[in-house]
Amino acid sequence: MVAVVALPIRGLFLSTGSSMEEGFMLVFPYRLTKGDVPNLDFLHLYGPLSIHVLAGWYKVFGYTLESQRVFGLIQHLGIITGLYCIARAWGHITAAVTAITVTLLVLTPIGLSALAWEGGVALGIWSVVFGLRAMHSDSSVRRNSLALAGLLAAFALGYRPDLVVALVLAHGWMLWRRRETPATWKPLALGLAVGFVPFIVHLAMAGVGNSLQGMFLDPVLHLRPGRELPRPPGFGRIDGALQAVAEGPLDAPWWRFPAINAAHQLFLWFFVVIIIAVGTPVLARRLNRSATTPLPSVLFGISLFGLGMLPQALQRPDSTHLAWGSCVSFAVLPCLVVEVLRRRNRRDRIRRNAPIVAALVVGAVLFVVCPFFTYRYYLLQSRITVGSKPGGFEVHRDDRRFYFGNTALQRASQHAIDDLASKSKPGERLLVGPADLSRTIYSDVVFYYLFPELTPATYFIEMDPGLADREGSRLASDVASADWLILTNFWTGWYEPNASIHFGSEAPNKVVADHFCLVGNYDDALVMLYQRCEKGDGVSPAGIGLGAQRRADLEAEIAKRAKG
Repeated sequence: MVAVVALPIRGLFLSTGSSMEEGFMLVFPYRLTKGDVPNLDFLHLYGPLSIHVLAGWYKVFGYTLESQRVFGLIQHLGIITGLYCIARAWGHITAAVTAITVTLLVLTPIGLSALAWEGGVALGIWSVVFGLRAMHSDSSVRRNSLALAGLLAAFALGYRPDLVVALVLAHGWMLWRRRETPATWKPLALGLAVGFVPFIVHLAMAGVGNSLQGMFLDPVLHLRPGRELPRPPGFGRIDGALQAVAEGPLDAPWWRFPAINAAHQLFLWFFVVIIIAVGTPVLARRLNRSATTPLPSVLFGISLFGLGMLPQALQRPDSTHLAWGSCVSFAVLPCLVVEVLRRRNRRDRIRRNAPIVAALVVGAVLFVVCPFFTYRYYLLQSRITVGSKPGGFEVHRDDRRFYFGNTALQRASQHAIDDLASKSKPGERLLVGPADLSRTIYSDVVFYYLFPELTPATYFIEMDPGLADREGSRLASDVASADWLILTNFWTGWYEPNASIHFGSEAPNKVVADHFCLVGNYDDALVMLYQRCEKGDGVSPAGIGLGAQRRADLEAEIAKRAKG
């Protein structure tokens, strides 16, 4: 098991990163150390605890991509070891199969970005581990375990408040099981109270209204229409824009084994995720009714946690969210198979070999349903590890680096980085965004990381449809405050069947046209560098960076694709 987990790690450190998501896990903690507050000085859609923890990590181990990816690896290992610990009750082989299953779902497909979701899930799983331990322990051990369970549950919510459903299902059932013991509530409540202290401190720093807006109203009400995808996924097409790029003929990793195409895999995987997430606790509950050991109750508790993660898979069913939302349910499937075989079969040979059968069952399910998004990415990262395939395409500035997905992005970005480094002065303000700021579908936040001496000029360091580009947003005034702009056409062809196809406010584009001059155009406007100037260059707002005819063509293409 250790070898399976370790093999792709070098490849993961050298692989392409997500320029927005991994970028903001680099930039946000650094901004915190400079006095900026999430939800007050910059948009942050998740819990604040991950940023505070990373800020401390960077102070100790350095503000680098490698340091961030080490922390991301630790978070992934927290998920893997937590599920291994639970599955160990069914034997070492079953636990190893569980650990390998979750490795294929969250480590290699998603990479080492230290995202809040992985940290929250790891903390939540260990909270359930200690809660289950308390169910089957004497009074002294039970009190300590419950206090730790409550503490870790609160920390998990500090990372991702949307884990509340999973935690309430799992811990609510465990408390109900011990409802005859009132003292059960006290240590759990104490742990929760201590664990919520960082969250309360954040509310005091950012304000209740700002926190409510940034962590709840924006992601649920304003962002959702521009990010959600059809349920179920399209059978003949890939709905997610990033997924479509990754599965393009020039970008898809090598795979020569028999497989249905990527769109069909996502469609089938969607239904399998629901079946396993719902079916595992149902079967575990039935087994628990006639149990003579505590194993079915352990299985039921962790499977309830997995069931509570299902909304993460359903709200945007691309491969990343399907893996995120199903990693616990899939990982405990070997335990369920072993438990059923041992309970329902009296033949010693089958009972003895139940873990092998479980490995074959789970391995076959992944191979048939979603091999592109599990085995193939494991193979890709392993090949990078051993040197048979190069990693991402590096851009750098001094001792900071990042990896893009192809040579065109690398070349254009490196030229822009070099020019901005030679022309800018510390303390000046930089804004990074898409070429057409009326459609903020994505933002290459990593450029802020490469220029830590420049101050981000916008609240919308992370840019999302329906937030930065909505009428009346502060983006236009933020652009007006900048000294430098890096605008990219990396994502200009972005299409998803949701509200992100709509163009928003033109006010930010007008500010660019009226107050900024083009300093550098790299690889046919793949990246553009603008500097604030006394007199605008006369480019019409509709033509900023994109070109009026190209924009008209894009609008026509979006309308055509929206009609089917």
